[in-house]
Amino acid sequence: MKRYISSSVPVFAFAFGLLGSSWAGSFDWPQWRGPDRADVSKESGLLKEWPAGGPKRVWLFKNAGNGYSGPAIVNGKLFTMGTRDGAEILIALNANTGEELWTAPIGPMVKFDRGGGPRGTPTVDGDHIYALGGQGNLICAAVADGKAVWRVAMADLGGKTPNWGYAESVLVDADKVVCTPGGDKGAIAALDKTTGKVVWQSKEFTDPAHYASIIVAEHSGTREYIQLTPQHVVGVSATDGSVLWKSAFPGRVAVIPTPIFHDGCVYVTAGYGAGSKLVKLGADNQVSDVYENKEMKNHHGGVVLVGDDLYGYSDGVGWLCQDFKTGKEVWSEKKALGKGALGCADGMLYCLEEDSGTVVLAEASPKGWKAHGRFKLDPQSKIRDPQGRIWTHPVISNGKLYLRDQDIIYCYDVKKG
Repeated sequence: MKRYISSSVPVFAFAFGLLGSSWAGSFDWPQWRGPDRADVSKESGLLKEWPAGGPKRVWLFKNAGNGYSGPAIVNGKLFTMGTRDGAEILIALNANTGEELWTAPIGPMVKFDRGGGPRGTPTVDGDHIYALGGQGNLICAAVADGKAVWRVAMADLGGKTPNWGYAESVLVDADKVVCTPGGDKGAIAALDKTTGKVVWQSKEFTDPAHYASIIVAEHSGTREYIQLTPQHVVGVSATDGSVLWKSAFPGRVAVIPTPIFHDGCVYVTAGYGAGSKLVKLGADNQVSDVYENKEMKNHHGGVVLVGDDLYGYSDGVGWLCQDFKTGKEVWSEKKALGKGALGCADGMLYCLEEDSGTVVLAEASPKGWKAHGRFKLDPQSKIRDPQGRIWTHPVISNGKLYLRDQDIIYCYDVKKG
């Protein structure tokens, strides 16, 4: 294990301070990577050590169908996407019991190697939920019963379905739904969230769509949307989609991880040898590279930031802690757990190994890898594609850990007694 001196805070998150009180209020998870797309829960009072065999399982749901869609959890309801009868569907469950509440059709099932079905996570905003299927069908539905309000196809916005289907989790910001159809009409599109009508498309930015999801940021008094493609990391105006800044990125094959904005800088990473990059935004939207290296090569398991440290799985290296400001490795660990995805809450990492379904609770600390319990998902899906893995990211919300393996959704109690 390689270590460097680091003075950052030992918490595994992206720009999220933890609350000192335990269970004061709701800790919902309304979209991909949580309330601010940081992939860490603010809640405290969670188990810091798991018993042998892992935390208590609360419920198991076995009819989600195919796909890698994650959960959005709001007001006691869990929303995700799956498949039935060859079609993609939006699914609503009781988040506390696993009881199915309703389903709604999205469109034809996307079928590719490594598994078909939806890839993104729905986004809940008030009384409505927004979900993008693998074929590029975007639906706005009522939270209460799943009744469709409007539908838009990415193809109608000039988009072309990526090699493994659309995987973006759409962003809802104020009165807009923001998505990435890709293509000559404008790679990024903002739609009126009540009608689905196009507000603007980024005509100056026309990269094809890949698999990353947009984040929103405020810089120098301007609200902007930041996205990553195989060619660029880019910021466009939230007002009209005009390009504010753009920087080259050496992506290849599949560019997936969500960008991170912190302290006037944007961090991006991707697998297939692309590596990681940090760009600094100037007051006049001039951009400069801080570093570009191969320390973090995150495929699709996610990277998060707390203080001055990033955490995630780097291809060929293992679980990695990387200094945000310099890009240097702080520590790495390859033997303790294989490649996978992660989430974080209350200063702990929830790491899911994609091959075996092993889940590990580990400290989120720049001092190194230290595990505090593990268990293996059981039962596991029998409908998963032979080339597929357990790729849905862990989610921690309101004292519960939610995991998914295709048709099976698991809920565990990780709250202190």
